[in-house]
Amino acid sequence: MSDDILLVKGKKCQNGNLQLPDGDIQNFALADLPKNTSNNVIYVLATIIKLLNDIGKSLKDFPRMSYLPEVFLYNNGNGLIIDETGYDIEKMRKQHDANYIKLNKEQKEVYESVVESVNSNKDEQFFVYESGGCGKIFVWKTLLCRLRSEHKIILPVASSGIAAIFLDGGRTAHSRFHIPIILDQCSVVEIKHSSNLVELLQNTSLIIWDEASMQHRHGIESVDKCLRDIMGPIDPSRLSRLFGEITVVFGGDYRQTLSNMRPHSGNSAEHNKIIAYFAKWQLAFGDRKVHSITENPGDDGLLDFEIPK
Repeated sequence: MSDDILLVKGKKCQNGNLQLPDGDIQNFALADLPKNTSNNVIYVLATIIKLLNDIGKSLKDFPRMSYLPEVFLYNNGNGLIIDETGYDIEKMRKQHDANYIKLNKEQKEVYESVVESVNSNKDEQFFVYESGGCGKIFVWKTLLCRLRSEHKIILPVASSGIAAIFLDGGRTAHSRFHIPIILDQCSVVEIKHSSNLVELLQNTSLIIWDEASMQHRHGIESVDKCLRDIMGPIDPSRLSRLFGEITVVFGGDYRQTLSNMRPHSGNSAEHNKIIAYFAKWQLAFGDRKVHSITENPGDDGLLDFEIPK
C-alpha cells in the first residue's frame, strides 16, 4: 500500500516529482487504512480521532495514548498541506544545525522566543525590527528549517513579491491570505470555510510575515479577523485571541516604508505640519534616537515610549 503513496499524493497536488521521507510515507499509509481495509478496530479508531478533532481535542490530550500526527489524518485530498509537509526532514535538520551555529546573540533571542511560543502554544506576536542586511531573512530560514523538521506547518509570507522569493516556500501575503486590493476598516479576506486553505490554516503553527511595515494596517487586521473566524469552530476561545492563537512573527524596517515617511496632503497647513512632525518622529524612533520614558527595563525587559499626541 505504501508503494502507491508518492504516486497518489503527487497526482492530488499536481506534483509529478513529489518526494517524501520514509516516515511520512508510512504515516500517510496508516492514515489511509480506514479507507482500504475491513478491519473494524482500525475504522473505529479513525472515527474516534475525527470526532475528537471536531470538538477541538486529539489523542495528544491522553498522555498514555500513542497517536498519528493529525496533519496526516485530514489532508488526504489537500494539495496545500501535502506541499507544506513534503520537505526532506533530514535535509531540514542539517540545514538548521548549520544555520543555528551562525546566529548572533540577538538573532538567537528572536529564534528561541519564537520556538518557545510555538512549542508552548503561547500564540504570541513578535515584531522584529532592523534595517536591511542585518540578518532577518537568515533568522526566518533557520526557524523554517527547525519547525519543518518537526513536521510543523509554517507559512512564510511577505508584503512584496521580491521579499517573498527569499523565503523557501514563500508567497505574498495577498496571494496566501486572499487579501483584497482595496482596503478599509471593514475589509475581510475571501476564504471559503470548505476550502483547502482553511484546512491548511487550521494546521498552521507559525506565520512569518516579512516586510510587514509595508502592508496597510487594514490588510493585517483582515487576516486577523479571518483567522479568528476559522479557528472558532475548533475552539470558541480562539475567537477572542489575536490571529486565532497562531504565533505570528512580523519583520520590517520603518525606514524603508515610504508611505510612513511622506507627509500626506490635508485640509490645512496645520494638519500637514502635524503629519510631517510625526513622520520625522518615526524616523528618529527607527534610528533609536527617541528616549524611553522609563529609566530601566521592567521584569519583562520592555521599555515604555511616549507617542506624540
